[in-house]
Parts: sequence; structure tokens; C-alpha cells
Amino acid sequence: MTTHPNLILAFLFFFLFHFLLISLTHAAGGKWLLLQQNIGISAMHMQLLHNDRVVLFDRTDFGKSNLSLPEGQCRNDPNDAVLKVDCTAHSAEYDAPTNSFRPLMVQTDVWCSSGSVAQDGSLIQTGGFNDGERRVRIFQSCTGCDWKEYDNGLAARRWYATNHILPDGRQIIIGGRRQFNYEFYPKSESSSNVHSLPFLVQTNDPKVENNLYPFVFLNVDGNLFIFANNRAILFDYVKNVVVKTYPQMPGGEPRSYPSTGSAVLLPLKNLQAQFVEAEVLVCGGAPKGSYAKAVNGTFVEALKTCGRIKITDPNPQWVVETMPQARVMGDMTLLPDGTVLIINGAAVGTAGWEFGRNPVLNPVIYRPENAVGSRFEQQNPTTIPRMYHSTAVLLRDGRVLVGGSNPHIYYEFTNVLFPTELRLESFNPDYLDAKYVNLRPKIVAPQSQAKINYGQKLAVRFSVAGTVAPNLVLVTMVAPSFTTHSFSMNQRLLVLAAESVTNVAKSTYQVQVTTPGSGNLAPSGYYLLYVVHQQIPSEGIWVQIL
Repeated sequence: MTTHPNLILAFLFFFLFHFLLISLTHAAGGKWLLLQQNIGISAMHMQLLHNDRVVLFDRTDFGKSNLSLPEGQCRNDPNDAVLKVDCTAHSAEYDAPTNSFRPLMVQTDVWCSSGSVAQDGSLIQTGGFNDGERRVRIFQSCTGCDWKEYDNGLAARRWYATNHILPDGRQIIIGGRRQFNYEFYPKSESSSNVHSLPFLVQTNDPKVENNLYPFVFLNVDGNLFIFANNRAILFDYVKNVVVKTYPQMPGGEPRSYPSTGSAVLLPLKNLQAQFVEAEVLVCGGAPKGSYAKAVNGTFVEALKTCGRIKITDPNPQWVVETMPQARVMGDMTLLPDGTVLIINGAAVGTAGWEFGRNPVLNPVIYRPENAVGSRFEQQNPTTIPRMYHSTAVLLRDGRVLVGGSNPHIYYEFTNVLFPTELRLESFNPDYLDAKYVNLRPKIVAPQSQAKINYGQKLAVRFSVAGTVAPNLVLVTMVAPSFTTHSFSMNQRLLVLAAESVTNVAKSTYQVQVTTPGSGNLAPSGYYLLYVVHQQIPSEGIWVQIL
């Protein structure tokens, strides 16, 4: 039998292509693991609590979910637009250590809401849609607990708003659709009303908005950095005064919902210095006009750029960097080694129903300490598109939990480009690879759930199987985030420099650090604490700073 030379060439090309693809994939780093085939709901919102359980929820007016409420319970809501009586769950609690989950009951619509964790570890969730728009819901991290709802807990309707925990323990709720103002929770006589924020009017694009879910970070001086659309201010929320107006991001393209990019406050370092520096990184989004074009069936390539700015600088300027690929609706997650994971999203289109195309399956690691031009490292791809309404949160063991994706008005599983996604998976960064077992620290003391104070000398004892490099040991504290719509609210990482590293027993060491000095650096509450050795983090322990 004679074989045509073109077939041989085609076979060789196919073999070489796949060999190179496999090699490149392996070299890229990170591993994916499917955790649950079907959790019954789509993880549109996620929050890790200090019992290692993740509260997640979508919305009540999607129709029936695939997760039944227990013991014949049903939600009776005469205001619901889809089901007045619904015996299925729209919230769940995922137990990360046991890889199990249970249904939770929300009474009113939590769609596109916001939240943050209080000092005592309770999740305070605010707003939503329809009869949920002024609700406050509280979930306590206790065995068998469920949501408690409080009607009219908010002074204004909050839909697509952003929350941030404050140094005094309150949380501020900023913006939302047609809400150019902010308020506080819990309420007091002096803080029961809404306060005007003209910046949200100034950044509102007519008929499109492009300023919902603003990116909000607590600066080291106690003021709030607020980014919406394509620019930012430093805001004194106590006096209701704009302290500083930052330059517009170069190019002027929108980065906020529905032209959804993402943002992080980069790790805070040198915490004992007289002046602590703070930097913000904003990545991705969609060009001007993308949303209107998507409504008419034309899908525009997303933005490929990031902007980085030192928000504490007297004369701050944006530095523009280029990602390996364009991305809209991506999530940015701080990892315990001080790097940033950019994950989920699409390369074309915008946020909104059916408006995303070309899923970006490869995450990217961003290394803030590297030189410009060498900060991005593409990672191994998932096989599951994570489009509109996807989420990602850091777990205590260093994995990243990834869920969600439902670009539809209801649950849709067939005959659509991107079906409603009920699977949960984890992305395991390269630092979890077995090849680092001899470098990986294990915290011996203090025990998890330890209470610590501000400005305290803290001794952290850890073991390492291999040889320790004392000058390459540090401690990090990570505030777990409330994540939805490509923004991780309250996310924060503090680097506690090693003041001394001593050998106290065989393969056991002690690092001394000083905890953050104030609530401006680290608002009171629960944090994950890690020992990082040669860029390899331990499993975290929970600490509560008071």
C-alpha cells in the first residue's frame, strides 16, 4: 500500500503540534481538579468563612435550581417574578476540607448583591434585586446555621453596589444602579442616611453606566480609593470630601461593569515604615461602545492592558502593562506568596446576558516584584468556560476555588453557547506541586483561630523537611474576599517581614514578625496567615486581629 507524502506530513505536523502543545501546557504551571460535578446552583457570589466553608449563591428568580431545600422546605415569595413557591435552594455552603455541600435558604432575591465579613466572622450581605434590594442578610459561621434576613436594613436600593469593611468595624456600601451615593452598616442615628457621591454621577456613561461595582480599597491613610469607569479618586468618607483625583487611565477605556475588568490592591509591605506605600492594579475590560455593539450582535475584542498606580504617591501616574491575552470578566485573586492570579472571563464582548464570546481558559500569574515586561506567566488551561457570573476565591490550603458562569436570564443547560455551569473546580498554583515538598513550611504554632493584637511581636513556629534559607522566609496575612462580578471586595494581603528566623528543634524554626499597626492597614477581623519559604507558602491558619 502506498502512503501519500502529504498524509505523512500532515501526520507529522499533527504529532509535533500536539507534542509541543502538551509540553507547553506542562511548562505553563498549575493544575486543575474537578471537585463537584453538580452543586445544584451557579456560584455567582462566593465568600470563604473562618470555618473553611464557602457560602455561595446565585439568584432566586432563575427558576428551579438543581438543589432541593431540606425536609420539604419551600420559599414562599409573592413578589418573585418567576416562582412564587420554590422548593429549591439558591444558596449553598461548600465545605472545602470535606468537599461536600448543603443547601441554604434565602428568602428574597440576592441577584447582583454585595457583602463583607464582620469582625466576628459573620457574613453581612446587602441588597439585591426586586424585594431583596434593601435587605440585609446575615450568615453566621456555625454548624447548621442558615441565612437571617432583615427587611429595610438599607436606606437605599443596592443592586450592583460595592462594600468595604472599615477600620471602625462598620462597612460602607457604595453605589449600585441609579444610586450615586453611599451608606453605612450597621446603622446608628448619625449614619442612618445616604450620602451623596458626585463621582458616581461623573463616571456614569448614559444608557450604559460603566461604573457599577466600583473597585474600592481602603488606603493606608484610612481614606478610600474608589475606581469607576476609567478613573479614580481618594475619598474621605467621614468628611464626604474628595482628597485626591487621580489621572485617568491611559486610553480612557472603561474598566467597570458592564465593560468589566478587575482590580486588586497589591500586597502591602514594609508595614513598620513611617510611610507605607500602596499600589493598585486594574486589568482588562472592554473598549468604549462594546456593550452597545454587543446588544446589536457585534462583539468587540476585550482590552489586553493593565494599569498600575502607586496611590500613595504625591504625583501618581499609571504604568500600562500588557497581558498575554485580552480579557473581560476576569477575576483577580491574591495568592499567599504575594502574586496575583488572573482567571476566568472572555476575550471578546462584555458582561451581560449572552454578550461574552471566546472564553479565556488559561489563567495568568502576575508577579508584582518582577520588572515590567516579565510579570505575566500564562498557566495551564481549564476545560470549563467561565463567562458572565463566574467567581474565584482563595482557600486556606492555597488552592483557588472556581465556580459559576451563567450568562442567561434563567438556568439554561442545552441549545446555548455557554450552558449554566454547576461544576466546582480548583486551580492549584504551581507552588502546591509535590516537587516543592522539602521547601514547604508547616505551621506548628500558633494554633488556627488564634487571636492577635495590633503592633504585636508574633512568633510563628514552623517545620520544613529540607534546608531552610532564613533570608527567604516571610509571613503573609490575607483577608478573604466577597467575590462577584469580577471583583473581590475586601481582598487584602499584608507582608510581615521576618525580623529573625531561628532553629528551635530538628527541622523546626521560629520566625518573629510584627503584626500590622492599625485598622487602616488591616481592619479588625479574620485573616489567613501563611509562612512563605522560598516563595512556597504553607497551609494557612486563621487568625483574628482585634
